[in-house]
Amino acid sequence: MNALYVVCGLAFVSLVAEIANYKKVLGAAIILGLLIAVGLAASDWDTPLHYFNDMVVFDHFSIAFTALILFISVFWFWMSGDYFRRQSHQTDRSALILFAITGAVIMVSFNNMAMLFLGIEILSISMYVLAGSNKESLLSNEAAFKYFIMGSFATGFLLMGIALVYGATGTFHLSQITSYISIHSGELPAFFYAGVLLLLVGMAFKISAVPFHFWAPDVYDGSPVTITAFMSTIVKIAAVAAFFRIFSGCFSSVKAAWSIVLTVMTLLTLVIPNITAACQSSVKRMLAYSSVGHIGYILLAFIANTESSAGTIYYYLASYAVASITAFAVLHEVEKSNPANVSFSGLFKRSPMLAVMMTLALLSLAGIPPLAGFFGKYLVFSLALQNGYGSLVIVGIITSLIGVYYYFRVVSDMYLKEATNSPIELNASIQIMFCLLVILILAAGIFPDVVISILASA
Repeated sequence: MNALYVVCGLAFVSLVAEIANYKKVLGAAIILGLLIAVGLAASDWDTPLHYFNDMVVFDHFSIAFTALILFISVFWFWMSGDYFRRQSHQTDRSALILFAITGAVIMVSFNNMAMLFLGIEILSISMYVLAGSNKESLLSNEAAFKYFIMGSFATGFLLMGIALVYGATGTFHLSQITSYISIHSGELPAFFYAGVLLLLVGMAFKISAVPFHFWAPDVYDGSPVTITAFMSTIVKIAAVAAFFRIFSGCFSSVKAAWSIVLTVMTLLTLVIPNITAACQSSVKRMLAYSSVGHIGYILLAFIANTESSAGTIYYYLASYAVASITAFAVLHEVEKSNPANVSFSGLFKRSPMLAVMMTLALLSLAGIPPLAGFFGKYLVFSLALQNGYGSLVIVGIITSLIGVYYYFRVVSDMYLKEATNSPIELNASIQIMFCLLVILILAAGIFPDVVISILASA
């Protein structure tokens, strides 16, 4: 909980930075504050705490996901320094990001449906504004409008589902809902199951699972690159954690009511985004569809073992987030060098470091050993095979091969094609950040047991 207080405090500090005239040190202060918040979250391990009449719970699960969100946020602020410096209202933007992180932390630690809704809205409203933060771009304005409209519809489904579940059980608390379901397992009204399915639809939108993904590619493509990076990592981590907390806890005993629907969604999320990504010419849009496709592997782990897949999902999300933030950081630097012509052709000749970093990130996302992404997919497929989902594993392997194709297409362009733009120079800070990211990608892949053993109790 102390980590949440720190993030909220940083958001308010950011709001008054312009008035108090300390804008120049705000970025460094935020990164330092987030690192302190990571330490505070880690210090709460093995001391599960309940707040606000059990509405918020910081157990192993929520602490692990909170630490991951804050850790990735450090790298996000590091890569996005010029996003704030080059734009007006920089303190407002940093405050919105920090409030979005606050919402994300609430989403991974809620124990009450009202807190879930509060966390989603704190995060979503901030993201609606940030998606359209490039006011000079028509695509950015369109992204914000589309995100707002579709997000509002999804929130309506979510609220209706919460209302129906409350009407059937008489409580918003997850633990009490679970107890009520177990006691009245044969007496639940039909509208309770309708509420569960509406909750599934609302959360499927938040994690951008097919067929509720159609907003994601357009919003990701139209938003500024840094905001796209935030949505594809931190927002996705929070949404998946919230999805897991609801359906592995509350509704695991009524899995028969939603498992078939989720299995179909998993199959579609494995196939459609990966095939569509292979048809994209824009790297940013390809990464957007790829981000949707990775949700399919996470859902595969979830349906394979609803109650005990937290460690596998956490490892997959951690490896995906590090690789994804690396890829978007490279895309951000490439876009900065020539916004009118974002091209990866001959990138190795323009900037060897960016080309190598993008290669490692894409190979990890593709699941090539010994990088972290390989072991993430290996854990997912192993879990699914052990629980009798061999057919979906075959589909997952085929879609992974499709992913290898479109990732390697970018890699070949970077090394084999002639450079079309001027060389790119990186400052020392960005070079240090890339070095740390590559260490994380390699370390998590070479020593997966270290990470898995830490997560075993989460």
